Amino acid sequence: MRLFLTSALLACSACGATTDQGSGGAEAPRPPVGLSTTLPIYWPESAEFGAVLQEGGEPGWVRQEIETRFDLAPLDFLSAEALAPLDRLLLAQPRALSAAENVALDDWVRAGGQLLLFADPMLTSHSQFSIGDPRRPQDVALLSPILARWGLELTFDTGQPQGERLEDAFGVAVPVDLAGAFVPLVSEAAGECAIAQSGVAARCRIGEGQVTLLADAALLDGEEDPDLPRRRAVLGKLVEQSFAL
Repeated sequence: MRLFLTSALLACSACGATTDQGSGGAEAPRPPVGLSTTLPIYWPESAEFGAVLQEGGEPGWVRQEIETRFDLAPLDFLSAEALAPLDRLLLAQPRALSAAENVALDDWVRAGGQLLLFADPMLTSHSQFSIGDPRRPQDVALLSPILARWGLELTFDTGQPQGERLEDAFGVAVPVDLAGAFVPLVSEAAGECAIAQSGVAARCRIGEGQVTLLADAALLDGEEDPDLPRRRAVLGKLVEQSFAL
């Protein structure tokens, strides 16, 4: 179902583009960012396909914030062909990647791609769909193969208290809830990785590319948060740091 929705919406990936009505000409197109996620970022969570496509609905705040700078291009499958036109990619609690996708993603990063990855080992966001429903966001990040290749392991402390708190991610205070932590692994193909003191963030130089990783996705919640401008500002900083223009 989720793949079908993505395919149906691919034609709208540039819907956020605007025109300069005052001058009568179109603005320069915003650079694209590929998006692969199980979270309701590009479209709202809905049990009905028609409700997803109905006109007049306002995009969620995460999509709005990213599309102030970039155009999101949703991807069904991470192949070399799908990634080739892109310089930037956002993976936000994606589904488990196939072996072919791991290879394509690694090759793309090493060739100069810029990746922002949210990998949450214990997703706390609410979903209207029950466990086992394919429309439900991925509850546990299953990205060990690609993380290990880059020299990282995602760990989780089961004794930590639940509740949102702030953790430092290279100078950005990021709200997290039941967050994971990255630890270094020895790997022949490992990149040069710096891990934040909290462990919740890592930044790696992989070949010619760069990967910024967050071991939590609670930042992307908060549609009803009264302090939503703060969340938007935090996401904006992460996007600016991860995707150099």
